[in-house]
Formats: sequence, structure tokens, C-alpha cells
Amino acid sequence: MNFKNLEINDDIINVLKKNGITNPTPVQEESIPLIQSGKDVIAQAQTGTGKTLAFLLPIFENIDTSKNCVQALIVSPTRELAIQITEEANKLKEGKNIGVLAAYGGKDIGSQLKKLKKDIHLIIATPGRLIDHLMRKTIDLSKLNTIVLDEADEMLFMGFKNDIESIMTFAPKKRQMLCFSATMDSAVKKLAYRYMNDPSVVSIKNKEITLENIVQEVVESTDRHKQEALCSVLNEDNPFMSIIFCRTKVRADKLEEDLYKKGFNCAKLHSDITQSKRERIMKSFRNAEIQYLIATDVAARGLDVSGVSHIYNYDIPESVESYVHRIGRCGRAGEKGYTCLFIDPKNQKMLDEIESTIKSKIKKRILEK
Repeated sequence: MNFKNLEINDDIINVLKKNGITNPTPVQEESIPLIQSGKDVIAQAQTGTGKTLAFLLPIFENIDTSKNCVQALIVSPTRELAIQITEEANKLKEGKNIGVLAAYGGKDIGSQLKKLKKDIHLIIATPGRLIDHLMRKTIDLSKLNTIVLDEADEMLFMGFKNDIESIMTFAPKKRQMLCFSATMDSAVKKLAYRYMNDPSVVSIKNKEITLENIVQEVVESTDRHKQEALCSVLNEDNPFMSIIFCRTKVRADKLEEDLYKKGFNCAKLHSDITQSKRERIMKSFRNAEIQYLIATDVAARGLDVSGVSHIYNYDIPESVESYVHRIGRCGRAGEKGYTCLFIDPKNQKMLDEIESTIKSKIKKRILEK
């Protein structure tokens, strides 16, 4: 299967080739024909499986540049994800007269208002800022053809259910709706079916193969000595680029401060950090100027950074799914990855659950004294 078979036009195929993308991923293969045929689609696929292009490619195929109106809207739970989708969209529109607007909080609304005076065909937005524009009547969705809810489960988890309901009141009744989500729980289904017309369901299973390229180890410690254990591991491994996961913003703040004092090249990422600073941090991390990114799950949601070789779970995740999400950020594209999970005795139950789900015993790592 190639993009030509999926009826993607040559200009876009050439842009994809230029960016090293030659063949569609499973979620793209299954979703694109359904979306192009005008169907509503619920797609379940993990971050890093190519789902952004699964909805962007057919959207770009369907945009009519002779019409000066918003034809597609993508709603994303976090600013980081909105930025990433916008970057992908801007690559695809190369040489085309397609107007793309990113509308998210933390960015000057004045520049967004100025941009809205030009022809805008596609809007990528976070819920709060989008509602702000809709209330000001600076965005008109009356001629919208397609609306995408990206990371729908995360949107519900972050409390955006009412915002989504408000946004839907501004969209036409007859329009295509696409819902992409890493998990497909009852809350996501309920939300999707409420606004969808006989949706097709695409479910890309977590292949166990994704863990085949990842060496997983566990370090037993107490909470008091965990930081010391982490530093020993970091000094031994000295990874190229790494993400260290913390359970809360407070834990991330403390760990970053302590590691920085110890001379580690690190930066933290969580929702209390200003938008401009988050953008700077992500740019530096992508350029490999930062070795260790200390993040919470919510801040790291949807982030797909090539070059991440090591994932350290400083705090054990709250679910097995979250563990698989976290560690899936390394060992991408056939590369080898390494993950290390730090646990204290009270985490044993969650470790048992993880091992049972991945059908594998995680090897203990013994630190040099």
C-alpha cells in the first residue's frame, strides 16, 4: 500500500517524501479512505502511529481554496499538540494557497485576529481559545465541512467536555466528524456517538512488537533514596536524549531544581509553565540542546520527538496504559530504546499489573555501590 493507492495527490506525496515519509501507517491506511468517502470516523491509535497525518491528508485533499471560509477545524487538548499539528499542516501546504491558523491560549490574540482577516481554511485550536473567538464572533464555523477531536480521551480527562459541547453548537448539523483517541473508553464513545452519524470504527491494536525494541529494567529503591538512584543511573547511562516522567508538577519542579544543581542538562515541562517558555523548551529539546526533559504525563501527551533513546519513570505511572504510552516514546522507527522504572515497596501491585499486561517479567537493575 502506498499514498498513491490512497488517492493522495502528487504534490502532497512529494512533500511527504521530502520529509522521509513514503508509506502509510496502519491507522492512515484504514482511516484515509473512510474520511475521503465522507464517513464519520472514530479511530483508536497510540501517539506515534501517524494519526495526525491520518486526518490532515484527507482534510488537505478536500479543502477548496476558491472558497474563503473555514472548512476544517481540529480541536486539541494541549497547546503543545496544537503546535505540533500546525507544524505538520504547514509542511503539507507547501506551495499551496491554504490558510492555516493556530488558535491557542498563551499566544497573543491580536496576531490571531489579524490573521483571521485573511483567508483561513483550516483552524487548529485548543478549546478555551476557540470558544473565546467564537464568542467574539471572530471565527465563523457555519460553512465547516470537517471537525476533528484529537486525543479525545485526554480532552475529557482534562475537563473539556462542556467546552466541546459549546463548540458543537457553533458547527453546522451536517458536517463530518472525526474522533481520534489513544483509548476507547465508554466516556469517549458516549461523546463521539452523541455528535456522530453512524461512525466507522478504526482500532489499531497496541502491537506487542512495539516493546520488542525496548529494553525494560526496574530499580528498587525507597522514596527517600530514589533521587540518588536516578542520578547513579543517569551517570552510568549518559543517554543522548531522555524523558524523565514525574507524577505531579510539584515533583517535576523539585527534581528539575535538584538535578540542575547537580550539573545535569535538564528542563521541566508541565502545564503551569508559560506557553512561550514551553515552546522554547520543546524547540531546544528537539534540537538536542537539552539532554533530560522532566515531564508530567499531561504535558508530554502527544509529544513525538525523534532521537529519544531513554525513558526514565521516576514515578510509577497510574495505569498500565500510561506505562506503555510513556515507554513507547523511545525505540521508534526500528531504533533500540531503554526504559527504567523506579519503584518503592508500595508500588509492587502496579508493577505486577504491568508485567501481567506486557506478558513479561521486567529485569531488575542492580546499581553499582
